[in-house]
Formats: sequence, structure tokens, C-alpha cells
Amino acid sequence: MNIKWLGHSAFHIETAKAKILIDPFFTGNPAFRDEERKAATAGLTHILLTHGHGDHVGDTVAIAKETGATVLANFDLCTWLGRQGISKLEPGNTGGTIQLGSFTATFVNALHSSAQITDDGVSHSLGNANGLVLHFDDEPTLYHMGDTDIFSDMALVQELHEPEIGIVPIGDRFTMGGAVAALACQRYFKFNTAIPCHYGSFPIIDQTPETFIAGMDGASTLVATPEVGGAVTL
Repeated sequence: MNIKWLGHSAFHIETAKAKILIDPFFTGNPAFRDEERKAATAGLTHILLTHGHGDHVGDTVAIAKETGATVLANFDLCTWLGRQGISKLEPGNTGGTIQLGSFTATFVNALHSSAQITDDGVSHSLGNANGLVLHFDDEPTLYHMGDTDIFSDMALVQELHEPEIGIVPIGDRFTMGGAVAALACQRYFKFNTAIPCHYGSFPIIDQTPETFIAGMDGASTLVATPEVGGAVTL
């Protein structure tokens, strides 16, 4: 499995049987490098969305139309995407699991909001925010937390899914900060590898992962902090 960080919460995950984008926020993402777009969308099979905010839905509509990739999201967000002209949709909701060829995606809880504001200034709810747990045929189980704070039922995510890889938001202000994210990883999970995200993009969130790294000191979990466009191979 090759996991490439594309800035903010956007990741490209490649396995022997799938090429996946999670939360493909490219346009307007200060951390994203335009030269990454072609490689990130080539041969794409799936786009997975944790929630409906613009910095996570990102370029989904354009990429889905360009590549024909299947888009997975909560039901409300899928309905909205369908009205944008996307036809290959896999809607779900918290607790549900969807088979996507060589892997499954399970919607788990996240403590966050999910909406889009239209040009008339009206905020439209786009369902609940979620984390996504991906179980692969022959690859480690991966948990992208989406945007969230710590919550005690993370223990149930560990019990039910036993994820080996955690993608963890650490930027503070809109998600848990680095110290709390480290507490979540140490108290509730047994990750082999943790990859921090949702930092270093906008100036109002934390710019480095140092607080998270310090909080993970002494843990058996490997903290991987690739540069934007860098990859972790597992």
C-alpha cells in the first residue's frame, strides 16, 4: 500500500487493485502542488468523502466527471453531488459498510459539522461528518478520522475494526489539536502507523506536527510525517 499526502486532509491511496482519493481538496488548497494532480487522478477508481465542507469535497465533481471514478459519501452529500451531475455514487451513513470491489468502507462517527454555503449565503446541511475505515483484501486496515475531536467511542472503532493505520487530524481550531490527537491515539488505538493531517495548509491552523509528535513520544506507533506530495509505503 502506498499512501501519498496531498496536503490538508487529501490522500491518494494505491493498492494492487484500487486507486483511491480521500477528500480531494486541490483547487484553493495552499499546500497542494498542481503538478501532483495528473498522477493523483490517473487510473483513479474511487473518491471517498468524509463530510461536506468545501475543503474536503474539493475537486470531487470535476475529478469524478474526468475519471469516471465511483464516489462514496454520506447519503445527503451523495444526493447533492448527484445534482452536480455525478452518476456513479455509493451513498451510506454512520455505521454502514459498503463493498467497493477489493475493499470495504465503513462510516464511523466524527465530531464535526458538514455543510455548504451557496451563493445566496444560505448554509445547507450535507449530513453527518464521518470517519472512514477501509478494510482491504490483502492490505492493512486504514482509518481516516475525517475532521473530529477526541471521543470515547473511538474505543469501539478500535474494538470493531482494529485499524493498523490511522490518518489523524491535528491542526486545532476546527479539529482536535496535536496533544489531544496524540491522547486519542495512545488511549484508544493500537495503530502500527499514524499519519497526521489537517495542518500546514491555512495560517489559522497549526503549521507543524511537532505537538503531535511530542505527544506520541514513547508510543509503539510509528508517526509518519511525509512532506506534501510525499508517500508512506506499507
